[in-house]
Amino acid sequence: MKNIAVIGAGTMGNGIAHTFAQFGYNVHLIDISQAAIDRGIATITKNLDRMVAKEKISSDDKTATLENIHTFTSIKEGVAGVGLVVEAATENVDLKLKIFKDLDDNCDTDTILATNTSSISITQIAAVTKRPEKVIGMHFMNPVPIMKLVEIIRGYSTSDAVMEVIVDLTKKIKKVPVEVNDYPGFVANRILMPMINESIETLYNGVAGVTEIDTVMKLGMAHPMGPLQLADFIGLDVCLSILNVMYEGFKNPKYAPCPLLVNMVMAGKLGVKSGEGFYDYKESRKAEKVATQFSK
Repeated sequence: MKNIAVIGAGTMGNGIAHTFAQFGYNVHLIDISQAAIDRGIATITKNLDRMVAKEKISSDDKTATLENIHTFTSIKEGVAGVGLVVEAATENVDLKLKIFKDLDDNCDTDTILATNTSSISITQIAAVTKRPEKVIGMHFMNPVPIMKLVEIIRGYSTSDAVMEVIVDLTKKIKKVPVEVNDYPGFVANRILMPMINESIETLYNGVAGVTEIDTVMKLGMAHPMGPLQLADFIGLDVCLSILNVMYEGFKNPKYAPCPLLVNMVMAGKLGVKSGEGFYDYKESRKAEKVATQFSK
């Protein structure tokens, strides 16, 4: 398995493509938008430059990595001859189901289909294909080139052979695979998102301010980043989507998104990517200034 396709050139997709290419895999980076592909390649180049500056890789390594990435705006052309497809499109169930139907129609019969979903059922995604035993979850963490963890999610029909192949492949790109079963939120988000949601509830109820909540969790719980800053980094729309999936999946009120989160997403305050969330990022991408509506 030397040829791998990645669907989506956004934050997760370009990070996954970067990682596989850096370890010598021939990567087909696919997105319907040429502009998104251009941004993705620019991000990969910038991240490689940073690694060269820190002497983690050589200039030759950077060149080889970029040469391993080939771009496509057509799924049919992009998946030709690949052994694995990793889908990293927006966290939207209808979109993912459509993509997997297209992949099933256009990929070789022995191609493994993986999704980078952070919460959507692997079993549901696999059900729209004729190869459910070859569908699996590969939930990478952001930023992909740096974070070691990959949640490997077994759908109801995922075969042992496919599980073994993907676990082995994950180790070959110097990541740590953790096998989990297919339930809403898997492990990472089943634990993380209720914490983020409760942090937003704490702010919403006036218990403490943004910096106070984040400081308590950083200094008191040894978290490298406070939960509200982390929510901004993930994207508040992504957090809301994951919580909705978990709420629908479990029908448990503890997963119901905080009204403040819902309102912020409706207002377009999505975190770092929109320039404002719990913090203001208009002048710096660092969480240095609390957004106006949360200032004391």
